[in-house]
Amino acid sequence: MSTAVAYHELGEALEGPETLTGGSLSLSDHEIRDYSEIDPLLRSSRSHRLQLDNDNDDHSSLSGHMPSESVRAMLLQILVPFLLAGIGTVSAGMLLDVVQYWDVFVNITEIFILVPSLLGLKGNLEMTLASRLSTAVNVGKITNPREMRNLVIGNLALKQVQATVLGFLAAIAACVLGWALTEDLTVSHASVLCCSSVVTAFTASLLQGILMVGVIVGSKKMGINPDNVATPIAASFGDLITLTILAFVGQGLYDCTGSYPYVSYVLCVLLLCLIPVWVVVSFLHPESRKLLYTGWEPIITALFISSMGGLILDRTVSDPNLEGMVVYTPVINGIGGNLVAIQSSRIATYLHFHSVLGVLPTDARGNHCPCHTFCGKGPNQRSAQVLLLLVIPGHLIFIYVIHLIQSGQTPLTPIFITLFLTAALMQVFLLLCIANWMVHCLWRIRRDPDTCSIPYLTALGDLLGTAFLALTFHLLYIIVDKESDTGN
Repeated sequence: MSTAVAYHELGEALEGPETLTGGSLSLSDHEIRDYSEIDPLLRSSRSHRLQLDNDNDDHSSLSGHMPSESVRAMLLQILVPFLLAGIGTVSAGMLLDVVQYWDVFVNITEIFILVPSLLGLKGNLEMTLASRLSTAVNVGKITNPREMRNLVIGNLALKQVQATVLGFLAAIAACVLGWALTEDLTVSHASVLCCSSVVTAFTASLLQGILMVGVIVGSKKMGINPDNVATPIAASFGDLITLTILAFVGQGLYDCTGSYPYVSYVLCVLLLCLIPVWVVVSFLHPESRKLLYTGWEPIITALFISSMGGLILDRTVSDPNLEGMVVYTPVINGIGGNLVAIQSSRIATYLHFHSVLGVLPTDARGNHCPCHTFCGKGPNQRSAQVLLLLVIPGHLIFIYVIHLIQSGQTPLTPIFITLFLTAALMQVFLLLCIANWMVHCLWRIRRDPDTCSIPYLTALGDLLGTAFLALTFHLLYIIVDKESDTGN
C-alpha cells in the first residue's frame, strides 16, 4: 500500500490529521509520511474509539479491543490443526526412522545435521509468512483483491529468495561441522549435501507458501482466526513434505555421483541463478522490498541455532545406546515449535491491533516478564494456559500412535513416558515464557515480531527439543538395566 493511500485512509479514519498528545502515539504529518506496511492500519470502524482516547488521561495505546474470543472457541480452533500438525510430525518421524538406513544417510551422515535446519525452515519462512499474513488480515490491511494479490506475490517471491539462500547456507554449515568432526567429507558428498539442501528448501518453500495463502484466505472467509490455524497447518505439512523431498532428492543425487557427478553441480547452480529473478519480483512490492533488506538477521541466526540441534542429532544417531530417538525428534521439535508459533502470532496480532510499533499498550506494560506468561486473565495469558495444557494429552496421543504403528523401537514403559512428557512440558514451558518476553521486547525496540520472533522461537524449539530428548534417552539408558539394549 502506498504512503498516499495510507495517509488518505488514516485521514478518513481520524477525520483530519490529529495528533494524540500526552502519549507516545503521534499521527503528525511527518510520521504519516513515514508510514510503513508493518504499522497497524486504523480502520474507520475504530475511529470513534480512537477519538475517545483523546479525552482520556492515558493516551499511550489504542483502546479498541479485538473481537472477544472465548477459551472454548480458541481451543476448538486450535485443537484440530494441532492434531493435524501432530500427525504430520509423527509421519515425519516415522519416515526419518525408515530413511536413516538409506545409503545417502548411512554414507553421508552430515545429512542429519541438515534435518533440523531444513525442517526448521517452516518456522523461518512458512510460519513467519503465516503470521505476517494473519496479522494483515486481522487488522484490516487487505481490503481489496489488488492489495491481496500484491501482498501475496511479493511475500512468495521473497520467501523463494530466502529459502534458496538458507538452503545453501544450511548445507555449508553442515559441511563445515561435519568436516570439523570427522575430516572425511569428500567433495562429491559435499556437492550432494548442497544440492539436496537447496532443492529441498526451494521446492518445499514454494509448495507450502501456496498452501499457506489458501489457508489464511479461506479461514478468514469462514470466520476462523487465521492466527489459530495457519501456523499449525504449516507445521502439519511442512515436516513431512520437507523430509520426503530431502530423502528422495538426496538418494537420487547420491546414486548419480558415480555415473553423472555433474548433476548436483548443475542443478544447484541453476536454482542459485534464479535468485535475481525472485529479488526483482519481490522488490516490486513495498512490504517484501523492506523485508528483503531487513529480514535476514533472524532467519540466518535461527538457521545456525537449528544446526546445533542437528549436530546433536548427528552425534546421537550413531550411538547404539540412544537408538530409537530419531523417530521422536520431529515430533517433539514440531509440536514445540507449533505451539510457540501460535502464541507468538497471537501476541503480535494483539500488539498490532492495540498499538503502534515501539509503543506497548497500557495493559501489556510489565506483563512481558516470564513470570506473567501464564498468570492473569488477559487473552495472551489464556492462550498460553490453553497451549501448555495441550502438551501432555497431545504427546500421549502421538507417542501411542507411533507405538501402535510399531515404528519406534523404544517400548512405552512408565519410565519412558514420564521422562518424555517431562522433557516435552519443559520445552514448551520455556518456549512460551521466552515468546512472551521476546515478542514484547521486539515490539518495544521497533522490530516487527511477525517477522523476527518465530524464526528464533522455532529454532530454539529444535535445539531444546533435541537436547531434552537426547537427555531423556540417556537417562533411560542409565535407569534401565545397562545390559539390556534400550533401543530394542
